Amino acid sequence: MARHTFTVGQTIEFVPGRYDGSAPAGTYTVVRQLPNDQVDREYRVKNSRDGHERIVRESQMRGRASGPFG
Repeated sequence: MARHTFTVGQTIEFVPGRYDGSAPAGTYTVVRQLPNDQVDREYRVKNSRDGHERIVRESQMRGRASGPFG
């Protein structure tokens, strides 16, 4: 079973796909890793601007480089 790439508390960039409707791209925080046996892992993430939470696939996420201050 493949492991999740991103960890709880990590800041990521959400890159919505063509069929993701009005989901805003931008900075999100991983709230929870969701269990599944699929190749494309799923996560619950929270938007850093409006606090809205959504479920996204790992293929829609890009890791953010962390500097010395976060």
